[in-house]
Amino acid sequence: MKLIIIEDDKETLDFLKLGLREEGFSVDGATDGEKGLFLSQVNDYNLVVLDLNLPKKNGDQICKELRAEGKTVPIIILTAENDAENKIRLLNSGADDYIVKPFSFGELLARIKAVMRRPREIPSQILQIGDLVVDRTAQKVSKSGKEIYLTLKEFKLLEYLMQNSGKVISRADILEHVWDMEGDLFSNTIEMHIHNLRSKINKGCAIKLIDTIPCRGYKIG
Repeated sequence: MKLIIIEDDKETLDFLKLGLREEGFSVDGATDGEKGLFLSQVNDYNLVVLDLNLPKKNGDQICKELRAEGKTVPIIILTAENDAENKIRLLNSGADDYIVKPFSFGELLARIKAVMRRPREIPSQILQIGDLVVDRTAQKVSKSGKEIYLTLKEFKLLEYLMQNSGKVISRADILEHVWDMEGDLFSNTIEMHIHNLRSKINKGCAIKLIDTIPCRGYKIG
């Protein structure tokens, strides 16, 4: 298992490198943000341990740039800031976990092992079938470059269908994943939303999206 520690305090860096190597890890180190980012981009690390306040490029920037490039490597940020707003900001920037300084080596090791047990697949935020595009982050839908207005429930329904493109999705599956526990399996709610969704995304289109599969459900793509 190979990881990198990006920490500008040389004493702390050497201490962590020594301890993690004794635990069987292969460890690289960097003492500034630019070098740390470069090494993280060109090497296939299993984990990045990243100090928040670094010379040349801070931890926030490194985290965001790695995520923008599609890197799914687990990232643990070391920070001296302990307020809730800062923690939320770190997690929103793409960090998997954070540790507040001062911390024990045992705590860091436990956090590393916990993060490494998590699944690493990060779903794509853009779903596309032909010229129909769903931007999950912005919650926008466009067709042939023209934005289509959908209600929130219509958006969630289209998103779920496109996540399962090519598969037949039953009414029960749709109720479970798009509606809450109060959804009525025997009402025509789904049919009504499918009808409205079709009328919006099929408008002016020769090829109709969303097929009804008799007695089974619906399919897109």
